[in-house]
Amino acid sequence: MSGDRRRERLVAAASRLRVAAPLRSDGALTDPDPDTGERWDRRQVLAHVAEMLPYWVEQVELVAAGDQVPFGRARTDPGRVGAIERDRREDPSRLLDRVDQGLGEVLALLDRLDDEALARRGRHQVLGELTVADIVDRFLVDHLEEHADQLDPGGRGAGG
Repeated sequence: MSGDRRRERLVAAASRLRVAAPLRSDGALTDPDPDTGERWDRRQVLAHVAEMLPYWVEQVELVAAGDQVPFGRARTDPGRVGAIERDRREDPSRLLDRVDQGLGEVLALLDRLDDEALARRGRHQVLGELTVADIVDRFLVDHLEEHADQLDPGGRGAGG
């Protein structure tokens, strides 16, 4: 995927998230996650996105600076779970501001990554070896789109 296409998709997903979040009530839950069956309310989704964008920027920078670097975390990682539980009590507009800030960090990261950095590889504990480009596409672009889908009233995550 080209750098311009990554940017377009990231900005579009963040925009959809910003539009959709205020339209969902606090009690509405996402459709069940296909792997875990877990359902989240909008504040949990926003808390996760606000936390995951800077997390994955750090992970990408780590892999881009080395080669064969271990990276990532499991869904049950205490830092991830703790941040979602703690921050889900925050006002949704403040969470959206943090999402915007995280998006800015991701876009700045993309500016810093050259072809050599995008080709470096890291080792994920479950998925194995991935390039920096693969990590960006999977854990930032695709993942942000998945969470925008969860909150979009016309999207795939319109349950509850």
